[in-house]
Amino acid sequence: MIAPAIRIAFLRVPVAALALAACAIPPAAAGGIDELAAFVEGAKNGRAIFRQTVLARGARAEQTSSGTFAYARPGKFRWSYEKPYEQLVVGDGAKVWVYDRDLNQVIVRPLDAALGATPAALLAGDNALERNFTLVDAGEAEGLAWVEATPRAADSTFSRVRLGFKDRLPRAMELTDAFGQTTRLVFERFERNVSLPADWFRFVPPPGADVVTAPGSR
Repeated sequence: MIAPAIRIAFLRVPVAALALAACAIPPAAAGGIDELAAFVEGAKNGRAIFRQTVLARGARAEQTSSGTFAYARPGKFRWSYEKPYEQLVVGDGAKVWVYDRDLNQVIVRPLDAALGATPAALLAGDNALERNFTLVDAGEAEGLAWVEATPRAADSTFSRVRLGFKDRLPRAMELTDAFGQTTRLVFERFERNVSLPADWFRFVPPPGADVVTAPGSR
């Protein structure tokens, strides 16, 4: 997000006075939108460990899972659930592949259709959030600077997305869908601009897997 240009009027003020004024005024903390912009601009790829909890409306117990996440802009990502079940989501820059190991089934969707539909796609796009959501700063909580995103499209998968940032990296993410189900993600050991294997962002269906192709994916 590019901030609007600001005209600055230069006044003849002694340099010493300017220095004293600068020392007296503490720097303002970056808001959630500024942190998001810095993340998109400064972290062209990355990897992390995630923990996920899902609470359905009316449910008493949360569903928990964990795994690893990696991405390379624009549009390439690998989201691997490892516990309590194995599922792999791979974005190769053109398509998104969702592989359920237990069912031996692969679902293929166009990348454009998947952007905004998965946490990985939201984080891996250059401007997916700004294009698909209206963004507002949501203040600070839990030591994080939050940004809240509401969908521009009426048929969006999510009714609301909140991202918490610290040190220009996402540390938490909360997604609420149209059915009132809330998904919360916490990211740990987040590394940016690291060497990642190219084959992490390619997917070949295993032999014998049932491949379901959504319209527009061929």
